[in-house]
Amino acid sequence: MPSGKTHDAITILLSVPTFAFAYRITDELNAPMILTAGFLFGGFIFGPDLDTVSRQYRRWGIFRFLWLPYRVIIEHRSRLSHGLIFGAAFRVIYFAGVTTLFLFAVAYVLALKANMQPPGFIEILESWKGLISQIEKHFGEGAPFYFFGGIWLGSASHTLTDVAITFIKTGKVKNFL
Repeated sequence: MPSGKTHDAITILLSVPTFAFAYRITDELNAPMILTAGFLFGGFIFGPDLDTVSRQYRRWGIFRFLWLPYRVIIEHRSRLSHGLIFGAAFRVIYFAGVTTLFLFAVAYVLALKANMQPPGFIEILESWKGLISQIEKHFGEGAPFYFFGGIWLGSASHTLTDVAITFIKTGKVKNFL
């Protein structure tokens, strides 16, 4: 399995062709920039190795506690962490859920402290719609889609690198060639 430095180097190297390919397809700058930003985000701090004490995990700093349940629940290199189809989607869903619960708890405590009516959980969920609306307003209608696409590509590059290096290290590449 490649080191964190190797994964970081691959993420940096692949960000250029990711941008170039997206620019070639769209012939505009907004979508390729958002896709590449998602790719870098997915490669550096939102990738498959959040289920271990990795560089990606450590980069969350004081917010790494958000990933503790994920580390306990998810087996390393499982389909939910390293899977090409579900890995990135599961992390996005997990993160949205944990963030919602965390923000609900913070808003609830702050409201009680200020002698105000605490927000309902549905109100917190509705705030996600407002956030997505603002993102689309400022970055374009497809921005969340492009960003998620970049996260998925960054995660896929990580997983494919793991598979390729394991393939080479186990000697199975000789059978392939």
